[in-house]
Amino acid sequence: MLALLWLARAVGIAQRAYVIVLFVTTVVLVAYLLGSIPFGLIVGKSQGIDVRDHGSRNIGATNVWRVLGKKFGLLTFFCDAAKGWLAVVLGIWIYEHWNWLLFEPTLTHVIVPWDQGVAGILAAIGCILGHNFPVWLEFKGGKGVATSLGVIVGMMPLAALIVFAIWGIVFKISRYVSLASLVAAVALPVTVLGLMFAGQIRGWSFFYFSCAAALLVIRRHRENIKRLVAGTENRFGRKEESTE
Repeated sequence: MLALLWLARAVGIAQRAYVIVLFVTTVVLVAYLLGSIPFGLIVGKSQGIDVRDHGSRNIGATNVWRVLGKKFGLLTFFCDAAKGWLAVVLGIWIYEHWNWLLFEPTLTHVIVPWDQGVAGILAAIGCILGHNFPVWLEFKGGKGVATSLGVIVGMMPLAALIVFAIWGIVFKISRYVSLASLVAAVALPVTVLGLMFAGQIRGWSFFYFSCAAALLVIRRHRENIKRLVAGTENRFGRKEESTE
């Protein structure tokens, strides 16, 4: 009898682990595929230009702006940010409809042991990785600034507003897109922590995510940091180097 009880418990644990792994894989994969849509490249191709052959050779919004102008740069920025927001929305939707989406009727009673915030974070991570390392472009994508802003809007709109304001102030003063992005990245976890203590954000998982997102943005700006230190980074409106 005891053996049967242990067997039933083992089956239950295995069943639950299966559902969790399936859930994480589904959310991250859907978000990754959405994030990997290279809007900068698509916008450039629509004008007969491969942005990878011009400027900084990056598919991000800043390089598109420099190569094709303000209108197309803003379009790329909006699309990259929008896919970040949509990825979070889809991640939360999958969480809320997860039991309905399962193929095995016997598993419909198994609930993923997280709240929708964690589902949004999983989607956010998948989307940013998709943008930065798209499988369609040999894992050579953008730097994730616009997409990161989009996922933060989807999860923490007030934090996104504050960080975007910081980005705008630094850019207005310095005219360095890369510097503005780096300062905003550093400001993100600080902002999230402050909003947590103010009761506007609940859950340390958001803080941990903000730290990871900030570190990824900083890492993707390694060359920009070197040029900023050396004084050779180009200000926006001059020559060619992109932060995105």
